[in-house]
Amino acid sequence: MASASERSYTRRDTVMFLACLGLALIGLVSPDSWGLSIAAALRESVLAPLVWLQARAEEGRTSRNRLRTITSERDSASYLAQGIPSLLAENERLRQLLALSHRISTAYVAAEVLHQAQATDGRTLLLSVGARAGVSAFDPVVAPEGLIGMVLSVSERTSVVMTWAHPEFRVSAFTVSGNAAGVVAPFAGSAGAEGALEFRGVPYRDSVPVGTLVLSSGLGGVYPKGIPVGTVTGVIREQAGWERVYRLLPAANPGSAAHVLVLVAPSGDLARAFPSDSAIRAQRLDSIERVRLADSVAQAAREVREARARRADSLAAAAARKPSPRPVPAVPPEDSAR
Repeated sequence: MASASERSYTRRDTVMFLACLGLALIGLVSPDSWGLSIAAALRESVLAPLVWLQARAEEGRTSRNRLRTITSERDSASYLAQGIPSLLAENERLRQLLALSHRISTAYVAAEVLHQAQATDGRTLLLSVGARAGVSAFDPVVAPEGLIGMVLSVSERTSVVMTWAHPEFRVSAFTVSGNAAGVVAPFAGSAGAEGALEFRGVPYRDSVPVGTLVLSSGLGGVYPKGIPVGTVTGVIREQAGWERVYRLLPAANPGSAAHVLVLVAPSGDLARAFPSDSAIRAQRLDSIERVRLADSVAQAAREVREARARRADSLAAAAARKPSPRPVPAVPPEDSAR
């Protein structure tokens, strides 16, 4: 019984093999149009479910790849968008620093602020330049806004800066108008008033209005003249008949400074190097006064020319109105001899 069933299976396999072989031979010798027609008929009839499943699988795979790509692009765009404000701020900071380097005439070294010199001390900064770049102790450190501090110690490749918030910071200063001079030091008040400066030693008779810019005076040989230190915001205390102490809003913030300039050979007046509002206002007023003076001189010269022209016209008119003298008659020779 088993052998008969096996023989039937063998015959069936042989018949199927011969049928497939015949179909293959027919496909080889038949024209291409017949094969295309048969393939299209099979796809539309018997193989239609398989073709539909294949199409859906391809669409699903394509959609997953596209979703993965879109997700990756969205994440990259989000990451870049988060960094754009800081990148723009850093670029603007570098542009200001580059403009400052073009305005100053003294030698300088550009430096990057790495971090605080000590983790628990926010009044000192660590710079990326040292003695190899020509930096030495007591060199002033400036930002585009104004004074940051002074180099405290120097190593081969780094240096530590004492900012204006350090208790030992002192700088001789004067107002941009030149009517008051004194010493600027950190504000020694309450904890809520940290981050401010004091303008000490101002004579009582010299009143400084709010909003006045205070510059370094150049006395002492450490800081050059003309670096913005801060702006007067009010009076802290005063001693009748002796002095007034003013509170200053610092011009530069060491906490937000990422790049600074170290003045390795400070000299001269740097008042024109920093674009402070008071200095710009003073320069503008000076320019206006010069224009007014030039206009006054030109007006006076014009009036002098007009007066000379009127005088010349008057003389010409008077000469035209004056009668000409009568001619003297000639005397005959004989009459003169007689």
